[in-house]
Amino acid sequence: MKAATVSEIKKELQHRSPKDLAELCLTLAKFKKENKELLTYLLYEKSNETAYIQSVKNEIDEQFEVINKKNYYFIKKGIRKALRNLKKYIRYSKRKDTEVELLLYFCRKLKDFSPTIKRSKVLLNMYKQQISMIQKTLPKLEEDLQYDYGIELEEFL
Repeated sequence: MKAATVSEIKKELQHRSPKDLAELCLTLAKFKKENKELLTYLLYEKSNETAYIQSVKNEIDEQFEVINKKNYYFIKKGIRKALRNLKKYIRYSKRKDTEVELLLYFCRKLKDFSPTIKRSKVLLNMYKQQISMIQKTLPKLEEDLQYDYGIELEEFL
């Protein structure tokens, strides 16, 4: 089966009743966990972005606590999993200020992580890559946010 384009789906959805749209959304939510998470964000958390950011930060904290610290292989796997989840939550929001704030928080957690990431080239490169992503996103923000986040970014450089 070939998937329809987004514009074709949009045209088709315009012809559906609100009841049909609700049923389609529920079917999507049942199909995949990521769809359910996105709908949860759109319905409940989009209106209060600061609470959403705080909940994501709490989840990052939990993920960093359960990382197996026996060797750098397991540390790397745990940090990659946390970063993968973080990127998913950033994609849900689509806001650049949320992206920068969450990436700065992740970098702070990575920098303060024990054992130090400086002994692992892979972890150090992951850290540097997130810093460069912040630097690329920063100019897209308003000037006052650029200044605030720029000061915070300086401590990582």
